[in-house]
Amino acid sequence: MIYFSGFALRGEERLFAPWLIESDYAVAGFSYGAIKALEFALNHRGRLDRLLLFSPAFFQTRPKRFVKMQLEAFHRDPELYRRRFLENVAYPAKIDLSPYLHGGSEEELEELLRYRWEEEKLKRIMQRGTIVEVFIGERDRIIDAKGALEFFTPLATATYHFREAGHVLITE
Repeated sequence: MIYFSGFALRGEERLFAPWLIESDYAVAGFSYGAIKALEFALNHRGRLDRLLLFSPAFFQTRPKRFVKMQLEAFHRDPELYRRRFLENVAYPAKIDLSPYLHGGSEEELEELLRYRWEEEKLKRIMQRGTIVEVFIGERDRIIDAKGALEFFTPLATATYHFREAGHVLITE
């Protein structure tokens, strides 16, 4: 399987082990990595059976000032921004994500905040016979979980809604 990590993270795929599929024909991504996974799937010309999108970075329903404020906060103090980001990614779980912290540039942050999910892209992937599964936590403090559910539910093969989970889909 090919896996794409979330913004400023590396190795966090262990958190999604219950849903990952060991297959040469599966692609998965978490948050920012879900964007990368989708784009990979769009451009991949070989066999692809399954696309797994964990808490896809869905910000297109947020006002433009939200994006501007996020970028300004990162620019002012990248380390503080990353620390608070990790806290919000973990919420409501009490897990330490610092072992997974890795990089996270302003350019990557801007890319994920400005990315526009398009129905046509998902439809093209599914028309090739690829199963698309989307996993979203209702208590997510990073993305617009409600907007993401409304967008992905009619488009994906399956959408999994975790009522008590946040961005990393863990409740404890």
